[in-house]
Amino acid sequence: MKAIALYVVLVFAFSSVFYALIIASGHVDGGHGKYGTGLDWCPAAAALLTCTLLRIDLGTIGWRWRPWRWQILAYATPLLFCLIGYVAVWATGLGGFPNGETVDSLKTAIGIPSLSTSQVIVLWTFLLLFTGASSMATALGEEIGWRGFLSPRLAERYGFTRAAFITGAIWATWHFPLFFFADFGSSASPIWFSLPCFVIVVLGLSVITLWLRLRSGSVWTSALVHASYNLWNGLFFTSLTAPRGAITNYTIDDSGFMLPIVVSITAYLFWRQRAAVLPAGHVSA
Repeated sequence: MKAIALYVVLVFAFSSVFYALIIASGHVDGGHGKYGTGLDWCPAAAALLTCTLLRIDLGTIGWRWRPWRWQILAYATPLLFCLIGYVAVWATGLGGFPNGETVDSLKTAIGIPSLSTSQVIVLWTFLLLFTGASSMATALGEEIGWRGFLSPRLAERYGFTRAAFITGAIWATWHFPLFFFADFGSSASPIWFSLPCFVIVVLGLSVITLWLRLRSGSVWTSALVHASYNLWNGLFFTSLTAPRGAITNYTIDDSGFMLPIVVSITAYLFWRQRAAVLPAGHVSA
């Protein structure tokens, strides 16, 4: 318990520096994105310092790249539930596909104006698949702390379910200053709606990432879930969804209602298999 308490204190102590910078600028992407990147690496810094101060083996964070099937599952899971969620949005008319403004912007960025809309989307998909690894950098900074250090220790003490939700609650709370005092999610639905949606998504992702972290023994699986979610939700599906009135902002991204639904269902399926990752006496606590 001492290690857990020290870790949480250090996370918020380190993060306060970047909270201050982000709040002063008013933007999560302030400092050309460096403020946000610094914040993302505070959980990792806290984990490494906690291990150093308490002489905990750094190997317990789970650095090894485990069997490929877990890494593939980790990357594919967010892509799949995002696909299901956004196809439901498009099919019901709550949002359209594609977003013409995004396609025009991508066509300009790609630099090949002769491309058709479908060609732009196919090329953009290809580029994200093969060059989207940059999203791993910020995801890894968080996951070294949340799932590399914190979640496994909570699971040993409290069991799978409580560990997932305690981590998720801390993880969500860590984002609150960005909601209340900066522009995190400000372009979507109002905060009274977006914040609960975001918390539900984070709690669901916490279940999924903890299961994969414990099953694989590797922090890389949770980093891949986190990176894949940020990549496909943020850079592909959300941006390519065309608005169909005000309802679209209440539907898409993690500030709308669709992703909380599909993430919760996915998390439930992982939770059903919790006996595979901990001894029977600990999984249901």
